[in-house]
Amino acid sequence: MHAASASAAVVVVTKICLYAAQTHLRSCCRVFGGFGNGMRSDDMSGLVISGGRVVDPASGMDAIGDVAVVDGKIAAVGSSLGGAERVIDATGLVVAPGFIDLHAHGQSIPADRMQAFDGVTTTLDLEAGVLPVASWYERQARKGRVLNYGAATNWAFARIGAMTGSNAESSLEAFGNAMRDRRWMDNVASDAEVAGILDRLARGLNEGGIGIGILNAYAPGAGVQELTAVCQLAAKQDVPTFTHVAYMSRIDPESAAEAYIRLIGYAGATGAHMHICHFNSSSKTDIERCRVLVEKAQAQGLPITVEAYPYGTGSTVLAAAFFSDPQFVERNGTGYDSVQRVTDGYRFHDRAELLKAQAEEPSSLVLWHILDTENNSHHRDLLDMSVLYPGGAIASDAMPWTTSDGKTYTGDAWPLPDDATSHPRSAGCFTKFIREWVRERKTVSLLEGVRKCALIPAEILSQSTPAMRAKGRLAKDADADIVVFDYEKLSDRATFTAMNRPSEGVRHLVVSGQPLISDGILDVTARPGRPVRRPVVEG
Repeated sequence: MHAASASAAVVVVTKICLYAAQTHLRSCCRVFGGFGNGMRSDDMSGLVISGGRVVDPASGMDAIGDVAVVDGKIAAVGSSLGGAERVIDATGLVVAPGFIDLHAHGQSIPADRMQAFDGVTTTLDLEAGVLPVASWYERQARKGRVLNYGAATNWAFARIGAMTGSNAESSLEAFGNAMRDRRWMDNVASDAEVAGILDRLARGLNEGGIGIGILNAYAPGAGVQELTAVCQLAAKQDVPTFTHVAYMSRIDPESAAEAYIRLIGYAGATGAHMHICHFNSSSKTDIERCRVLVEKAQAQGLPITVEAYPYGTGSTVLAAAFFSDPQFVERNGTGYDSVQRVTDGYRFHDRAELLKAQAEEPSSLVLWHILDTENNSHHRDLLDMSVLYPGGAIASDAMPWTTSDGKTYTGDAWPLPDDATSHPRSAGCFTKFIREWVRERKTVSLLEGVRKCALIPAEILSQSTPAMRAKGRLAKDADADIVVFDYEKLSDRATFTAMNRPSEGVRHLVVSGQPLISDGILDVTARPGRPVRRPVVEG
């Protein structure tokens, strides 16, 4: 088809779609007595976001229009959709599907609130996951959540349970404490232990877990036979794995390249969907070599997807196995001063000091300064290779918020307490990406930027998790998870010296059809978050 004919066809189809959308909304108005005209709020809620720049990567729409919401769903997308019980004037603002974070460890009300100002409407813990799965979902529903939430089933805790006998529920503190018994980190599992691991994982999947989170770097002793069996389980259940690759070194043996070759092998040998978590920090300064490997594997049709976050600094728990590597400096190209404690900003001096702290405070959060993107142009290029990876998602790896006493903060204060710390990515990942890579540097269009923040994450999960098929898009019958932002003012504000500063520019945020942020103000009483969960298998 010629370009001119194609453009004309797009215009015709767009007009047809807009007409159908308007017709549907008017039909809704007739059936329910009209928005704001005799409609009772306990019958149905009506909302129109009017006159904004509607950006929907699923349809390719980037035009001025309206979005109508009825009963938690998008009823229509079009123009001149009429009045409603509530109207948001979005003139001069961007209206987009709410951002979906595949990699968020906070999973609490304070973490949700910070991510809400980052444009996030759905926050999922998939790299680590949780265990047991059913009781975790029950707790979230009981206490209420601000954003939509969900989790994978946790391989590391399945390993901890099968190999050490600990039945502690997954948490940051329990994870740090489990690292005092290194058997689950260093040892190859016996046949009986592998059976126990698989049983725990299968139970978590049957309880609705969104795939299997594989923290391989935290248990580098796990054998290939065990991980092959785990991937075979994932393939059988048709769920993704979300993997922190086993090794991150720039040199062999046990290099990042070796880890990616293993992951590619698991995908090819088992057929499991292998999702690579934080492509940037997993690859360290060897991103270029690792990217070539992943591109070739994808070109051959292997089920591999990736995500990255727009920072050169990572974060994890102090007891992580890779910090105690005797060749830490040589293998990573960074000194011990690259490891910085979150609560007080202290940087370690040598291995002995770090090992002592590991033993005394294993669950403490630390920053790991890997890429110097402010002063090193090559490092900026390396980060671009991961953040701009074609078809890759943006995901934050948001960490829990902790206070100066080292405890995880789960309270209800807003703004967060002055001493609450985490990582800037826990507050500004998506707004930083839109600000820097889309608006300022223009490396991708706004449509493509929203695709990486919303649609691609939804598509990564859509085959295995039916609930995700209605997210990441602005279309009739899609979930009404919507972000409305000032494109020129959208910006991250969190820094490494002021981590708990919310992003700015999100003027409105709608979660499950309910306004959460209105005119830049958070409704602190709202708990509109709904579970994202695979169907539960009884028995």
